[in-house]
Amino acid sequence: MPQKLVRRATIILAAAEGLNNQAISERGLGSVQTVCLWRKRYAEYGIEGLQDQPKSGRPRTIGRDRIAEIVATTLTPPEGATHWSARRLAKQVGVGHSTVHRIWQAYDLKPHRVETFKFSQDPQLKEKVVDIVGLYLNPPEQALVLGVDEKSQIQALSRTQPLLQLRPGQVERHTHDYKRNGTTTLYAALNIATGEVIGECHSRHRHQEFLKFLKQLDKEVPEKELHLILDNYGTHKHEKVQKWLERHKRFHLHFTPTGASWMNMVEIWFGILTNQAIRRGSFDSVAHLVGAIKAFLSRWNEGAKPFVWAKTAEQILAKAVR
Repeated sequence: MPQKLVRRATIILAAAEGLNNQAISERGLGSVQTVCLWRKRYAEYGIEGLQDQPKSGRPRTIGRDRIAEIVATTLTPPEGATHWSARRLAKQVGVGHSTVHRIWQAYDLKPHRVETFKFSQDPQLKEKVVDIVGLYLNPPEQALVLGVDEKSQIQALSRTQPLLQLRPGQVERHTHDYKRNGTTTLYAALNIATGEVIGECHSRHRHQEFLKFLKQLDKEVPEKELHLILDNYGTHKHEKVQKWLERHKRFHLHFTPTGASWMNMVEIWFGILTNQAIRRGSFDSVAHLVGAIKAFLSRWNEGAKPFVWAKTAEQILAKAVR
């Protein structure tokens, strides 16, 4: 509820306890005059008396038809532009820009904002969503669930001038231009149960490097059954990868729906890595970048905590199937 209504209701409840206006005011609910006002309103009108009363003011000069016209115009992009601004639309329809702004607020219109979306066209969407959410919410016993993916083309960028460090009164600053010093690809496996990450950097992004990473997982996580959540990238389904998996029966691959790689929780960790260790960094070589990634990986695993998956398969499918 709006806090102003909560405060007014609290005043009435305090009065019901037998407290006087001064005692209610001392609870931090307003001045004595404010307490008196809302008690009087409640006595006269009941619960409805706690609502705001209509305020006097200049009568509305724009009718419903005019408002409908402004709303309809807002929904149609202007010629030569992608969206309206309040001032441009106000000039078009012959009203003040504050009027346009108030109408936009009333109808929750935000032409300046845009969001992205993508509905998966995977014919096995339902089966894959149920499969992966099942691994998150009810993982198999005596097995590990790993979110596996690659963060490719991580650039080692060095700024053209030295960084200006954070200090009182000045945020950290760096130049907008940079020098490219090469790229690396990070292969990572997030342990869904513990939040720990196994990671390795490679210079290229091919099935050969993916096979090396699978062999690394085979060494570092012996004996247990491994359920790997992957996206539909071609290297994950390469013929040589399939042959290796046939010889290592404890590896089980689960693919996210096409266009829904966000269901792999390792993507969350990639975002944290980017924000905390890469985006604002300056790396004069690929080796420097790889060292920073390994250092972050080590610190992360020291205090790793698992991510919590909250959505059920039914909730996801209700929004994904349109």
